[in-house]
Amino acid sequence: MSYAGSRRIIDVDSHVIELDDFLWNAATESERERLPKMADQNVLPVVEAGLERAKELFARRQTDPETRAKFEESLVQVQRNGWSRLGAFDPAERSHALDLFGFELQWVLPTFAFHQVAHQEDLGVLALGARVLNRAMAGFCAGDHRLLAVGYLPLSVGPEEAVSIMDEGLAEGCYSFMVDTNEPDPTARSFTHPDFDPVWARFDAADLPFVVHVAVNGHYEAVPKSFRNNRQVTPEKVGDAPSSLLDLVTINNSAEIFLTAMICDGVFSRHPNLRCVSMEHGAFWVPSWLKALDFAAGALPGGAREGPRPSEIARERIRVSPFAGEPVGWIIENTGPEMIVFASDFPHPEGGSDPIAKFEASMTDCNEATRAAFYRDNIAEFMGLAPEES
Repeated sequence: MSYAGSRRIIDVDSHVIELDDFLWNAATESERERLPKMADQNVLPVVEAGLERAKELFARRQTDPETRAKFEESLVQVQRNGWSRLGAFDPAERSHALDLFGFELQWVLPTFAFHQVAHQEDLGVLALGARVLNRAMAGFCAGDHRLLAVGYLPLSVGPEEAVSIMDEGLAEGCYSFMVDTNEPDPTARSFTHPDFDPVWARFDAADLPFVVHVAVNGHYEAVPKSFRNNRQVTPEKVGDAPSSLLDLVTINNSAEIFLTAMICDGVFSRHPNLRCVSMEHGAFWVPSWLKALDFAAGALPGGAREGPRPSEIARERIRVSPFAGEPVGWIIENTGPEMIVFASDFPHPEGGSDPIAKFEASMTDCNEATRAAFYRDNIAEFMGLAPEES
């Protein structure tokens, strides 16, 4: 029996943990001349020893059934580094891992390759890197219809270039795209400015949800650097995982600000099919955020307007994936059953071991319809898929 068992599950957040030639293999000769190297970025440093060990273990799995069986048995355990988990970087092995998971669909996002291209000051190099990244992600998922490639759409390159990048990525096979939640240049246009409506209109016309992800925050820092000067030892950052209690408590801030602006600046209202999935920001903040939206709309001069309340827009247009171990039952009870969706974060370590068990432990008071909505139907509706048969 698969890990999912009898559950029908759509996993909205998983990753490829790329080898250092991931983008190189997808680039043309002229693109390679301008493409930054994976090791050049220091936001998510590449550990060469871990990468080489992963290559060695992958080779052993291809020839040694006993080694392969050990990795299959530890599919949902996180004691190994991300590169070494089953299906981390090889498409065929990823399909095998998905067979073992038993998930209906799995959205797949980049890891190191995103940081390889996302921190370029030269907007031309940033745009080129995004195009190559999207091509590489589409290529990774091309052999299995269950794997849905999520690329990167850097809005800071401007709306015209962003639309061009999106169209190219869709044509090459991307399902959707992560967008930045913050414009670091204080003199630049907000991504909610009407000038960016062509981007949001493109998502609307394609009838696809866009993605906000914790790593794609436009260099936003929720915790001022002075708070690090506290005579405490900060653990080493692993992946997108928060490295301290302060980081975890504030992990949602960038997404919360961005989504509030998208609602209050009328972007969702101007685009009736526009919708969004928030990943790796947790979901503990959602109940109070919905209350805050409606309070602010009623408390501030000019805040109240005709039409649906801000919280109603959020419930209709936004889905949020919680961390395994969060009090999901309590979140659903105080939010409603429609907003919260399942994510494994595989093969990132912050996804934790045995996520289904952790979610189930926090959902003991949820009925079967609520569980089905969480595991599949909430995101299936977003994707235009048929609901689960009762």
